[in-house]
Amino acid sequence: MRHALRSLFACALMAAALAQAQPYPAKPIRIVVPFPVGGIADTFARAIGAKLADAWGQPVVIENKTGAGGNIGADFVAKSPPDGYTLVMGSIGTHAVNQSLMKSMPYDTFKDFAPVAHVLDAEGLLVVHPSVSAKTVPELIALAKAQPGKLTYASAGTGTTSHLAGELFKFMAQVDIVHVPYKGNAPAITDLLGGQTQMIFATMPTVLPQVKAGRLRALAVIGPARTPALDVPTVAEALPGFVVSNWIGLFAPAGTPPEIVSRLNAEVQKVMLSPEIEKRLETEGAKFVPTTPQSFAAFQRAEAEKWARAIQDARIRVD
Repeated sequence: MRHALRSLFACALMAAALAQAQPYPAKPIRIVVPFPVGGIADTFARAIGAKLADAWGQPVVIENKTGAGGNIGADFVAKSPPDGYTLVMGSIGTHAVNQSLMKSMPYDTFKDFAPVAHVLDAEGLLVVHPSVSAKTVPELIALAKAQPGKLTYASAGTGTTSHLAGELFKFMAQVDIVHVPYKGNAPAITDLLGGQTQMIFATMPTVLPQVKAGRLRALAVIGPARTPALDVPTVAEALPGFVVSNWIGLFAPAGTPPEIVSRLNAEVQKVMLSPEIEKRLETEGAKFVPTTPQSFAAFQRAEAEKWARAIQDARIRVD
């Protein structure tokens, strides 16, 4: 009996060693998107997944696990095995903002993840429904001050960039505008188009088609500079210091072997620099930001510190 147990133990050790010796990836990879289908994180997760599958000959499955401002999906990955086979397409919300915005977090923003790659920065726009009389940011501020509590702004959910931008706008402009959170950009924009809300701070890819079709009116860019895609000013030109950048990035569970993280980083950069993806980025008002895992980690920490100060100063609270 003892000999049989030793044999079984030896076989188990050998199987584990063989599994570790297999080149990565040796089985399907899962990328969790903690936001609904159709948003920019989902769109580029699928684009990256398809390219990785082609390059590595292993399926890459995209799985949307939504809720709690992205925390449900991020937490799932934080508690997954650190073997490089379960990743999350995180965002400024899940990996920089939520820790300061929410009273309790199911994961530690820094200790529970290994930053892999800064995927992109997305241009953002302040857009309004055509029924809103304001044609500029100063006119919108004047309208909001004349009608406190009457205007509403939609967001993709509590803790998302669209929510933070709205609260920061309210604080800096000293206006009373009501926040209406949705479960993702798609339903938020649908209700905005229907006139149920009056405005939204959204990523350019999600609203630009509606702006060009005349169904929504763009007032300003919410980032640091004007965009060639539209002839509109920045919000900062009316409210100096107002800058909101929406970014997404790929993260693995903490403890993932550095060589796997490095390989993922290199392959993601190759994908994002491909002509097909570069053209798509340009069309959708986004840009790729090449980083090492180390420089991406430093960027993430700086963003978290910046938003912690902004959230405290503006007294932003979860609804």
